[in-house]
Amino acid sequence: MGTTLTREDVLAFRVRAHQLDRDAGAGTLADTTILDTGVQDTGPDGARWALAIRGVDVTTVTDDDVAMAWTLRGAPHLYRRADLGAVAAAVAPLSDADAGKRIFDASKPLKEAGIGNLEALDAIADAMRKIVTEPLVKGEVSTRLTEAMPEPYRRFCRPCNTIHLYEQTFRLSALRAGLELQPGTSPPVLQPIPGFKPHQRVAKRYDVIRGYLRLLGPATQKQVSEFVDAPVKDIKAHWPEDAVEVTVEGERRWALDLDDGGPAPAVTRLLGPYDLFLQGRDRPLLVPDPDNAKSLWPVIGRPGAVLHEGELVAAWRPRLSHGGRAGKKLRLQIEPWRRLSAATRTSIEEQAERLAAFRGVLLTTVEYDAG
Repeated sequence: MGTTLTREDVLAFRVRAHQLDRDAGAGTLADTTILDTGVQDTGPDGARWALAIRGVDVTTVTDDDVAMAWTLRGAPHLYRRADLGAVAAAVAPLSDADAGKRIFDASKPLKEAGIGNLEALDAIADAMRKIVTEPLVKGEVSTRLTEAMPEPYRRFCRPCNTIHLYEQTFRLSALRAGLELQPGTSPPVLQPIPGFKPHQRVAKRYDVIRGYLRLLGPATQKQVSEFVDAPVKDIKAHWPEDAVEVTVEGERRWALDLDDGGPAPAVTRLLGPYDLFLQGRDRPLLVPDPDNAKSLWPVIGRPGAVLHEGELVAAWRPRLSHGGRAGKKLRLQIEPWRRLSAATRTSIEEQAERLAAFRGVLLTTVEYDAG
C-alpha cells in the first residue's frame, strides 16, 4: 500500500504545501502555489488576505498582475492575469456529463430540448461575448442575455420574481466568453479580458485535479470530485498517472509532491472563511470534533479559523465598528476549541494586528469566548 501517514503528517504537509510558513514579504505572485489552482475571493478576508498570509506583499499587487473570474463551483477566484488562457482550459468541464453536473437543474430542460450541456455553455458564451464589449454590470448582462437566449436556457426565478438564465450556466460561461470580473465591484461588473486566448490543452501546473492533490492531498477520488463538482467517473478518467498511493489513518488515498515530512511549522495564521486550506473535502480529518466542525462550517455565515502549529485551534469572527474621526475599528472574537496558552494568545493577537493593518483599520481588542 506504500507510505503510511498520520493525520498530523497530512496537516503538516498541507501547511508547507500552502506556503503558510513563509514570512511576510517572502513570497511573490510567481512562486505562490495556490494561484495555480485559484484563490477564492469570498468576503472581505478573501483572495488578497489568503495571499498576504502566504507571504505576498499585496500592497504591490495591481490589476495588471491579477484577475478575477468565476470558475470552480461558480465562485469568484483570483489568478495571475498572464495565466487566464491556461486557467480557462483547466477549469472547463471534463465531459458533457461533467458540465451537466456543474450546472445543476439547468441540465434537465436542455436535455429535453436536445441541447448538450457543453453546447449550451458555448452558445451562452458566444452571446455573452457579443453583449459585453465594455464593462457591464451583471444585471444588465443578464437582461440582455435572457432576451438573446431561447426558452430552454431560461427559468423563472422566485427570489428575483423574473425570468433569467440559470445562475451556474451564466457564471460558468463567462470565462469561456473571455470575460473577467472587475475588481471591487458589487454587484459584479463583467468586462472583456484583453488579448484573451484560451489554451486548447490543460497544462499540468493548472490541472485542478493535480492542484487538489498537491495542496489538499493525500486525497481520494471522491474528495476531488466533490471539490471540482465533477462526476467521480470523470475524475478517475483524468487521474494523474504519477499520483502516489498512500494510507492515511487506514484509508487509501493518493498524493503528489509529498515532501520528506517533519513536524508542522510553528506558525500561527488567521485563515479566512473560504481559505483553500479549509476547502478540503475531508473535514473530519481537519476538525475531528463534530461540534467544532459545525461551528466552523455552518450553513450560513462562516467564521475564519485559527491555524496554530499545524492544528486548527479556534474559530474567529471580525466585529467592525465606526470610531468617528478615528475611522473604523476592528474587534476580533475568538472561539477557542481548547485551552490556549499565553504564548498562543500572543501569536493570535500578533496576527490580529496584521489583519487590522491589511484591512486598514484599528484593532481595539481580541476577545476570547469562554470555553
